[in-house]
Amino acid sequence: MKKNFYSNGKLLITGEYLVLDGAKAFALPTKFGQNLIVEESEGQKIHWKSYDSDLSIWFEDTIMYNSIVKKERFNDTDTIKNTLIEILHEAYLMNPNFITDKNGYLVTTELSFPKFWGLGTSSSLINNIAQWLQIDAFELLIRSFGGSGYDIACAQNNMPIVYQLLNQKPVIERIIFKPNFTNQIFFVYLNKKQNSKTAISSYYKSHVNIEKYIPIINTITNELIKGATVEEFETALQNHETQMSAVLHQKTIKEILFPDFDGVIKSLGAWGGDFVMSVSKENPSNYFKDKGFEIVIPYEEIIL
Repeated sequence: MKKNFYSNGKLLITGEYLVLDGAKAFALPTKFGQNLIVEESEGQKIHWKSYDSDLSIWFEDTIMYNSIVKKERFNDTDTIKNTLIEILHEAYLMNPNFITDKNGYLVTTELSFPKFWGLGTSSSLINNIAQWLQIDAFELLIRSFGGSGYDIACAQNNMPIVYQLLNQKPVIERIIFKPNFTNQIFFVYLNKKQNSKTAISSYYKSHVNIEKYIPIINTITNELIKGATVEEFETALQNHETQMSAVLHQKTIKEILFPDFDGVIKSLGAWGGDFVMSVSKENPSNYFKDKGFEIVIPYEEIIL
């Protein structure tokens, strides 16, 4: 008997990095996500196969139960396998029955977005595994990958959220966000996937005077959500970029790549890769494509 689990992808609009220290983050689940299909099999092992959105297989391997129990590490070239074993090992510690009570599994994952987009390949996988094994996805994330958990919240919710860590516990507020200017919002892929672990590590290394920025970002997040006009929305986005530029000691993505853009551009998630959000009066697709950025997606086509 097949069991099918699904989790949404995510886009982090405000609170990047600072959400780790308790700032409010505004996040949007996406129409794209990941399936996990589980079938029982034989042999004290899991045969794992992962499909990209174009139906190509991007990972396939067999993992023995013993490797999961011992958290066996293979060659450095087997980074995907090692990461998967790490997640499954922590899941095993939280619920050993999935190994001790079953002979084996055939597990298939299916992405509905290209894995290089950075919309939550790992977080949707962790949430799916947690659903399968009936364990807490936030705890599994902390024990394996680390991070704030906003992406797990998006995986589990089908509407916009405000996410915050209070005393290191996730607080999720589901909100209505339906401004009349979504036709002016587009998401642009920057042709490279950012490594979240590396970005977070870099953030912590320059982790000074963070406390003073948290109430500022919280205020901006509230203003952005409540913005009745596109002008108010744009002002909040620009203010957020300015504040985060100071925190990270980096120029904004607009300063670096798009200084002549007629509108607002906001980095999303880890600065320097994945998607940015643009807001402009005119459809900006030709502008970005002329600069070599072919993937430009309207708000309504990507946001759940």
